[in-house]
Amino acid sequence: MKKIYLVFCVMIVLIVFSSTNTTALELVTLQYPPYEFLEDGEVKGVAVEIVQEVFKRMSMPINIALYSWDRSLDMIKKGAADAIFTIFKNPERETFLDYSHEVLIPQVVSLFVTKDSNIVFDGDLNKLSMYTFGVVHKVSYGSIFDDAVKNGVIQSIETSETGEENMKKLLQGRCDILVSNRYGALDIVKRMNNMDQVKELTPAIQSVPSYIAFSKKRCLTSLRDEYDIILKNMKDDGTYNKIITTYFGK
Repeated sequence: MKKIYLVFCVMIVLIVFSSTNTTALELVTLQYPPYEFLEDGEVKGVAVEIVQEVFKRMSMPINIALYSWDRSLDMIKKGAADAIFTIFKNPERETFLDYSHEVLIPQVVSLFVTKDSNIVFDGDLNKLSMYTFGVVHKVSYGSIFDDAVKNGVIQSIETSETGEENMKKLLQGRCDILVSNRYGALDIVKRMNNMDQVKELTPAIQSVPSYIAFSKKRCLTSLRDEYDIILKNMKDDGTYNKIITTYFGK
């Protein structure tokens, strides 16, 4: 059975990358500034720039589309798209995804509350179990928060489709605490002109590496390996750090 699967994968790769090799890879992600976002009809962001530069060096054309995270995951799982980013790693996702080995970008996961909130955080999520948390549907927030939800430590969840919607719910009082990537939340609140209405609780929950991952349905393991080599080269030659500092500073 394994042999048949390998033959099938080879056939898929030959079809996708045969002759002129002009077939563009279909990449999916979500609206998640400053990592990936739509501006003036163009997909931009720090993660987008890194991914674009990698595939440019590979001479591989790509299309990047933004969908809800739930839809993006479903497309990848079914093989309707080739790769997804920026995605956290967990055992369930590894059943249908070939993750890159090189980290695309690390993300610090933090908790946010309104400026007048009396909620405090000392690193123990058990002490916040009575509050409602705002999250984006099907987004992982790292093993610590995800396990707290799975194990019933956090029971009250308010779900949104985008980070912007999630932030609005916090400001409207529809959730007590927003969980988010630090830079993502700060970018959203800045663009909403609400910087003075939100504060970050400390300490952060966790620093979590995020990746690009390829659909196992598309049999792109060899492409994944080439991607890893190029991304590592970009980190070594300074290109990666240059892109990062453009958005976040040193």
